[in-house]
Amino acid sequence: MDNNVLAEQLINLLNKEQAHVSLENSLKGLKSENRAKKPNVNLHSVWDELEHIRISQEDILNYMLDPEWKSPKWPDEYWPSATNKVTDAEWKKSVDACINDRNELIKIIKEKGNELSKVIPHTESHTYLRELLIAAQHNSYHIAQIVLIRKMLDDWK
Repeated sequence: MDNNVLAEQLINLLNKEQAHVSLENSLKGLKSENRAKKPNVNLHSVWDELEHIRISQEDILNYMLDPEWKSPKWPDEYWPSATNKVTDAEWKKSVDACINDRNELIKIIKEKGNELSKVIPHTESHTYLRELLIAAQHNSYHIAQIVLIRKMLDDWK
């Protein structure tokens, strides 16, 4: 496969609506009072899912870029602390961070191009392609969870 085609497909997987809604559309129109609401005690809130996406994506991004990066402790530090309310500022900060980090992943795809299948220098066997696919798959899964939670809260378009 042509590396330009692969790069384009990876970017689309991260950034476009292909078999799932985008992060932006999964959050569009959500009532602020439903950000931290759980459909039932055993499920996460939209806020939980958004923060989990942010934390995990940040971890993958920094893992690729920084040999000194220390990943959060699994699983506790990959999820936010329990809360009943999310302010507009907290919400905006998390959404913006998700989008900015996703854009940094896309930047890596564009910069690495022909090197996507090469091992990341400070790892033993992990490639850029592996990490990018994990990020895309993980985001897609949790975006779907956001949609499901919103449907259960009767807050989906």
